[in-house]
Amino acid sequence: MHGGQGPLLLLPLLAVCLGVQGQNQEERLLADLMQNYDPNLRPAERDSDVVNVSLKLTLTNLISLNEREEALTTNVWIEMQWCDYRLRWDPRDYEGLWVLRVPSTMVWRPDIVLENKSQTYSTNEIDLQLSQEDGQTIEWIFIDPEAFTENGEWAIQHRPAKMLLDPAAPAQEAGHQKVVFYLLIQRKPLFYVINIIAPCVLISSVAILIYFLPAKAGGQKCTVAINVLLAQTVFLFLVAKKVPETSQAVPLISKYLTFLLAVTILIVVNAVVVLNVSLRSPHTHSMARGVRKVFLRLLPQLLRMHVRPLAPAAVQDTQPRLQNGSLGWSITTGEEVALCLPRSELLFQQWQRQGLVAAALEKLEKGPELEPNQFCGSLKQAAPAIQACVEACNLIARARHQQSHFDNGNEEWFLVGRVLDRVCFLAMLSLFICGTAGIFLMAHYNRVPALPFPGDPRPYLPSPD
Repeated sequence: MHGGQGPLLLLPLLAVCLGVQGQNQEERLLADLMQNYDPNLRPAERDSDVVNVSLKLTLTNLISLNEREEALTTNVWIEMQWCDYRLRWDPRDYEGLWVLRVPSTMVWRPDIVLENKSQTYSTNEIDLQLSQEDGQTIEWIFIDPEAFTENGEWAIQHRPAKMLLDPAAPAQEAGHQKVVFYLLIQRKPLFYVINIIAPCVLISSVAILIYFLPAKAGGQKCTVAINVLLAQTVFLFLVAKKVPETSQAVPLISKYLTFLLAVTILIVVNAVVVLNVSLRSPHTHSMARGVRKVFLRLLPQLLRMHVRPLAPAAVQDTQPRLQNGSLGWSITTGEEVALCLPRSELLFQQWQRQGLVAAALEKLEKGPELEPNQFCGSLKQAAPAIQACVEACNLIARARHQQSHFDNGNEEWFLVGRVLDRVCFLAMLSLFICGTAGIFLMAHYNRVPALPFPGDPRPYLPSPD
């Protein structure tokens, strides 16, 4: 029994030994390769040899862009390829072992680190190259479609990679060779359009609408305009917290908010000026003929404003006339003529209307029936009353004329304010529309170019499959 069991026990032991021997081929190969290997020495058989290093950058995620600090956060893989003659072996000596995975700390590596500034080398020792696949140089940042995550704020338009050489630098000096990977990104504007641009446009439109208030409502106009100004200032502060603190360039959104602030301030100034003009009176200001001609005749016709016809220029004379077309009221023709009659005729007409000398007039109408002594006595008795009545009527006429002249002057200044308000409205509306359209067109044309480098005919784009 013991003799029969011996071969059975040797077979498993032989299998285990063969398996252990097969698993130790990598260990034996690694020991042989690292026996006299120095990871600090450049893998060059001769000092004049140059080590070719191929670079490939794979982007997996564009995380964020801190605009204030101008820092771009990404996840990338850097693939480097070079040939180390000290790591060669014959697979037949190691039972067909073709691939050996070695920790990176045990072998020589090119000192390449992805930073904001590119790593540079001398071409006497290391020649940086772009990686090649299927005979085609990869002149772009590679994106793995299965591992890449799209960013919600930024869109990648171009991702070129270039070899930069400085021909003016001597060949023996280090630092004139580098590989640069570019990312040309463009903001997705929907967030800012919905949350900043659209509210600013609507709020600024409210500031334009204050011109529809009456010209004398200057206080309400200034209140609305200042509230709009405060709201725009809040938006400007929100944007200022995100943009970089630099004077080399100004973002378009900051330009637009500053433009809206300027327009709103001009609206406030216009409201103050129009209010100052509308509240003038003949006691404080006298209207020049040129102002009356431009603002009361020429501009209303050009602007198609419905203004009631004013009285002729003679109305402004010192002669007492009681007609004012601007106020929309007039006295009767008889009253207007009475003010132009001589004092004696005006005396009798006024007394006739007031009924104060009715008795004397009745006697005059009887004619020959009255005796001369009775007629003279009646006039003599009525003279003091007639004189007092005439003076009272003249005083009333003068007061009425002064009030009419004052109201006419106020009405004219108010009409000048209305015309000036309409002119300011058209000017501010045109400025707002043209400025908004101009800045939006600047944003429309401020895009990433079709080619990553203008003037360079090379596309730096993956070839279509």
